[in-house]
Amino acid sequence: MEITTKYRIGKLPEAERLATRFSVEIAFEQFIELSITVAHAELAGQLPFDHKDPFDRLLVAQARIADIPLLSNEKLFDGFGVQRIW
Repeated sequence: MEITTKYRIGKLPEAERLATRFSVEIAFEQFIELSITVAHAELAGQLPFDHKDPFDRLLVAQARIADIPLLSNEKLFDGFGVQRIW
């Protein structure tokens, strides 16, 4: 959702292929879908850092609960207890 939104508003113009064919690209790369759960939503809302972007809060919560790295160029994530790749 965030990739498509950022592409649509012009913040990620290089992401056209992902924004328009996300499910195809996910299947091609053999990535596994990570559903949004109640636990993710609950943690995202409770995270103590002062960051208002709900997308970012949800990504951090998912990465923490699943104990997986977060793929992002957002350096802001480095202080939130997640491993960031990119």
